[in-house]
Amino acid sequence: MTDPFTLAGKTYHSRLIVGTGKYRDFAETRRAVDASGAEIVTVAVRRVNITDPNKENLLDVLDPAQYTILPNTAGCYTADEAVRTARLAREAGVGNLVKLEVIGDQKTLFPDVAATIEAAAVLVKEGFRVLPYITDDPIAAKKLEEIGCAAVMPLAAPIGSGLGIRNPYNIRIILEHSRVPVIVDAGVGTASDAAVAMELGCDAVLMNTAIAGAKDPILMATAMRQAVEAGRKAFLAGRIPRKLYATASSPLEGMIE
Repeated sequence: MTDPFTLAGKTYHSRLIVGTGKYRDFAETRRAVDASGAEIVTVAVRRVNITDPNKENLLDVLDPAQYTILPNTAGCYTADEAVRTARLAREAGVGNLVKLEVIGDQKTLFPDVAATIEAAAVLVKEGFRVLPYITDDPIAAKKLEEIGCAAVMPLAAPIGSGLGIRNPYNIRIILEHSRVPVIVDAGVGTASDAAVAMELGCDAVLMNTAIAGAKDPILMATAMRQAVEAGRKAFLAGRIPRKLYATASSPLEGMIE
């Protein structure tokens, strides 16, 4: 894309951010990331090894010099757990950028927004560039922006559900009032879902299960890459207004009698 976006002071050309969980092995992870064209890759610190160099390490196949490694606090259920996990990632040398997840319910995996705001306030004060995973709540998004988060990441639907954007109107409100990047996170199921997010005007889309869980993850990664690009171009081009009735596609003036 020739239409880059800036996140936490760094410019990226790909607006697709991908996760690294649920693949068969690290080799498949690398192939999918390559096919996606992503420049930012998320890693669940509590589930994927990036801290112990004596064990199989994801950073052996995803070079931090080539990709921005975005550690996330997946699996944390309290603000304290999330803060400790973010600190652990920074101590491992992957930088200050962190995707903040504080889960509030084990079945739905919806975020605990109050705990997320609490953890974000601590991490921002400690110099982290925080990307919080939240519900599609415009008020929560604004509060996190005011705290100093580098972006806001409203869900499209529950994690891993593949339902796509369930409430585009809330996403539009968040976009209208946000002065930081808005990245749709969670719930994308297929390429059209990614395109819709971009057509709404979102700055980027983050996904994992939609690619890793596909029958052909590498092909799906390619499809997602193209969908994000197409959706962004459609947003920039400006769609025609929706109308109830037809409008002739050819002008009526000068018709042969």
